[in-house]
Amino acid sequence: MENELKVTLAQIAPVWLDKKATLKKVEAMLREAAKEKAELVVFGEALLPGYPFWLAYTDGAAWDLKVNKELHAHYVQNAVQIEKGDLDSICRLAKENSMAIYLGIMERAQDRGGHSIYASLVYINKKGEIKSVHRKLQPTYDERLTWAPGDGNGLQVHPLKQFTVGGLNCWENWMPLPRAALYGQGENLHIAVWPGNLNNTQDITRFIARESRSYCISVSSMMATSDFPKNTPHLDKILEKAPDVLANGGSCIAGPDGEWLVEPVIDKEGLIHHTLDFNRVLEERQNFDPVGHYSRPDVTKLMVNRERQNTVSFKD
Repeated sequence: MENELKVTLAQIAPVWLDKKATLKKVEAMLREAAKEKAELVVFGEALLPGYPFWLAYTDGAAWDLKVNKELHAHYVQNAVQIEKGDLDSICRLAKENSMAIYLGIMERAQDRGGHSIYASLVYINKKGEIKSVHRKLQPTYDERLTWAPGDGNGLQVHPLKQFTVGGLNCWENWMPLPRAALYGQGENLHIAVWPGNLNNTQDITRFIARESRSYCISVSSMMATSDFPKNTPHLDKILEKAPDVLANGGSCIAGPDGEWLVEPVIDKEGLIHHTLDFNRVLEERQNFDPVGHYSRPDVTKLMVNRERQNTVSFKD
């Protein structure tokens, strides 16, 4: 049925800072989701290959510290290079199973020289085509020590059956103007991806759904120190201060009225399945539509620069 969409929230832990092993885990989750006839599968922020948890426990802001330099280099080496085919297997699975995918990655961007990394949210359609790569506009707090700021190129929405889907990374979801940029393109299924933890998802998920009169899906990852590979650089230093659990999940779904359809799931790794009914969007837009009948573009209007930013432009 065109008005129904089967969604799967993949609340899993990466094989921390190991791109190849995490890719295999993502592929396995996609195959499991396919058995449930999932039409959209969502993974957490920076899942591939993981969130930079070490920064909070290794004097991350200390200048010229060897520990952080070596961990950063290891991180970059395990970041995703889209142009070199790192996501080809994911795209094939999307096509084979006619499923769309939102996947949080650390992107080693070739168009910015290939040395800086971006927290990017990749959308792959049911044909296995990468349709947008949204680089996080503003890394949060200590993330700025290892992630670069992105641009507006990925502020795009995509058709999926009767739905129009868009997404943002973590605290970007608290930024009113990027949300408005997606709403203005007709978004009615909002994807919010997070590194993990209930405190991130329990309020903003329902707020976005209520504000936009859309479905809002929040997907978080899991992470415990027991998940850290033994070959992680300076693992002993990280473990000195790191708590046993760094990310406890909190994945959830709110309906267009802001009420829970799936309450936050914590301390549990796995796949969460639910079916969305598009008609609920139209019902809730009857009394409020933030970019339609309940807007005043003659008074306030947003301008968005979606040009992909590059340092060098060549004319050969």
